[in-house]
Parts: sequence; C-alpha cells; structure tokens
Amino acid sequence: MASEYIRGTSVRKPNRAYEKYPVRVHETQVKRRNHMSLGYLLFLSLAMALMVGTLAFYLSVQSQITNSVKNIAALESQLNNLKQDNDEAYNRASGNVDLDEVKRIAIQEYGMTYASEGQIVTYSDGGGNDYVRQLAPIPEAGKKN
Repeated sequence: MASEYIRGTSVRKPNRAYEKYPVRVHETQVKRRNHMSLGYLLFLSLAMALMVGTLAFYLSVQSQITNSVKNIAALESQLNNLKQDNDEAYNRASGNVDLDEVKRIAIQEYGMTYASEGQIVTYSDGGGNDYVRQLAPIPEAGKKN
C-alpha cells in the first residue's frame, strides 16, 4: 500500500521537535528589549501631552459651537414669534380702522376740509435729503409776505 502513494502527495506532519526544548533567553537580552532611553521617553510624554491638549481644545471648541447653534436657534425662534405677534397686531389694527368713519369725524367734529387749489404749497428739498428744513414761517393761504 505504501507504494501506491506518489512522493509529495501525502500530508506531512509538522515537525514539533523544537517545542520540546524551549529557547532560553539571557537576562541581559530581556533588559535590552524593555529598556527605553530617556530622550525617547520624554518625546513620547511630550507627544502624549500635546495630543491630550489638542483633544481638550477640540472638545472645548466643539462645545462652544454647539452652544452657539442652540443660542441662534432660540433667538430665531424668538424673532419668529415676535414677527408673528407684530403681524397679528398690525392686522388687528388695520382691520379695525374704518376710513369712512375717520373721514366723517375729521370733517364733522374737527372741521377739516379738503385743500383747495391755492392752499397747496410745494417746496423743493434741494439736496435730496429725506426732510425739508424750514428757514422761515410758512405763509398762510391767500396772504403774501
């Protein structure tokens, strides 16, 4: 039966002979492996401190951004509420005004009349400002200075 196998086709058993005899390491070799120079230790310590400082700064900035976003959202909500209240108050005020009633009170109770052709005096603002400066008294209608 052994002749039926062709060389190299059978599974070989691993050689475990080296496991019977553990390798001995001398104490000086162990010390060298665990020995770090003072410079390398200082470099690692400085790198670790720098990393921790950067992380703390990053978390601080992230917290400030989150607080700012929350504050902005609260202020936007407050602004929207104020705009809505303002619009409602304006609609109530403009809805309650009866222009015919205002005209009736102005004419009957206060004696107001429409301006006639000679009563309208126009002034040029001259400089394009939003207001006109009055330098002299405005003449009454029909009277000349």
